[in-house]
Amino acid sequence: MCRKTAEPVFLTKNGEGDLVVMDIETYNRREKMLKLHEELLAVEEDRMHGSKGYSVDEVAAMMRGAIKEATDCGKSE
Repeated sequence: MCRKTAEPVFLTKNGEGDLVVMDIETYNRREKMLKLHEELLAVEEDRMHGSKGYSVDEVAAMMRGAIKEATDCGKSE
């Protein structure tokens, strides 16, 4: 059932929540989302404490530089 619905199944003991069962794909997806959420919160905390950010133009330039560097590494001289 967990695989078909990609939803967890909640098990109770004496009418109270006790265990959760889910398929591994759903578990991994949830873990990735939680990790991403934690990383975004950490970045936002850094920004709130004055950490330097980057403009869209700066990020685009960094990406172009990384792409150029990666492409140049594949060329033989």
